[in-house]
Amino acid sequence: MKTFSAIAALAAVSSVYAVPTPTEELVPRSSSSGTATTSSVGSLAPVTVKGNAFWVGDTRFYMRGVDWQPGGSSDPTDPMADEATCTRDIAEFKKLGLNAVRVYTVDNTADHDTCMKALDDAGIYLVLDVNTPKYSLNRATPSPSYNAPYLQSLFATIDAFAKYNNTLAFFSGNEVINDDTTTACAPYVKAVTRDMRQYIGSQGYRKIPVGYSAADVESNRYEMAAYMNCGTDDERSDFYAFNDYSWCDPSSFATAWSTKIEKLAGYGLPIFLSEYGCNTNTRKFEEVASLYGSDTSAIYSGGLVYEYSEEGSKYGLVTISGSDVTEGPDFTALQTALAAQANPTGDGGYNATGGASACPAQSDSWDVSDDSLPAIPLKAAAMMKSGAGAGPGLTGAGSQNAGDTSPGTATAGSGSVSAVSTSAASSSSGSSKKSAASSLSPMDFRPMAISGVVLFFSFFGAMLL
Repeated sequence: MKTFSAIAALAAVSSVYAVPTPTEELVPRSSSSGTATTSSVGSLAPVTVKGNAFWVGDTRFYMRGVDWQPGGSSDPTDPMADEATCTRDIAEFKKLGLNAVRVYTVDNTADHDTCMKALDDAGIYLVLDVNTPKYSLNRATPSPSYNAPYLQSLFATIDAFAKYNNTLAFFSGNEVINDDTTTACAPYVKAVTRDMRQYIGSQGYRKIPVGYSAADVESNRYEMAAYMNCGTDDERSDFYAFNDYSWCDPSSFATAWSTKIEKLAGYGLPIFLSEYGCNTNTRKFEEVASLYGSDTSAIYSGGLVYEYSEEGSKYGLVTISGSDVTEGPDFTALQTALAAQANPTGDGGYNATGGASACPAQSDSWDVSDDSLPAIPLKAAAMMKSGAGAGPGLTGAGSQNAGDTSPGTATAGSGSVSAVSTSAASSSSGSSKKSAASSLSPMDFRPMAISGVVLFFSFFGAMLL
């Protein structure tokens, strides 16, 4: 009995250290609520998803936009971190009658309030790529590049833009799969999409749509679309987008797009063209009439023209020199085409029920054997509760081989949001979100006091035996 009492005493000592100190309690989150628990910024009403379409209130929303990356992919800079750049280019966006722009790279440590307000004032929403050259998946070796430092950068970008009403959507990746040999990357792209959606929900943000911008690879374009919409609800995207250069003027709907629309009939997510505008011949943007007409409205929700500024690829609508902008013939052609084609009336014949797709079977052009996904890295999973903290910006060390990778295969449904971090909820009252390193509450000494009493009586009992 003395031995038993001594063990009990040791157990009491252990309990002093085993009782967790409360950090940030999780509160239940209503799955039916799309409202944010954090403060929102901007006068535009947020864009939402219903069925396979985007909506602003009860009005169907079609993207009329351009891809905006001054400096091009070879010189990634953040156009929204510079007020002069924003002022210069938004004036041109207004001339085109745009309601959306895509930005490929941002600095998640920069202040974007001024530019996001200017876009909001102009009636323009943002579609944002969260990856950067240093923080992205490696299509050649996706497993080591899917790690906690990578996801931390993505989550920090979400933190930076979630407060703006005119943040329309986030891209989890762009053309990671670009041929038959890179389809093995698909589970990692889908896992990133899952993780971003879970982070948005766990931080109490409004339900900002998350999806993937795919390359239009003829041999697996429909497999890719189905894959991003199959599986459990937590694994499915909020939308699907692809970069389509198949309509080269002069052409027609029957020649360029009719087969795609037939194949995608009944698809359950919103689809839009994340890049379009073939420049093989003189661009007249004849596809605009079909993109915003009854030919495609049951499936497509508009698109984004590639690209705003000339960066050496002969796709630019304008040429930029310092503060001067020169509008090219493509600018005038797009301006004319957009002005001539109104959006469809009513709901455009959308699929109101949505619904999941069947996961595609493995084949010579689709090297994915089943619907399992990698589990989120443990340190990234902890950020669902603590928050991401400060981002690395564009000058960070990079994440491709940074360690803290996936611990294995995820359990289906593990990306579901069941609770919201109270630190996120508290930010709605004006407090700022704490970083992962500084989010601990003051230590609660009550468990230690109770354990101390137990320890005393355990030793006392042992002495009596």
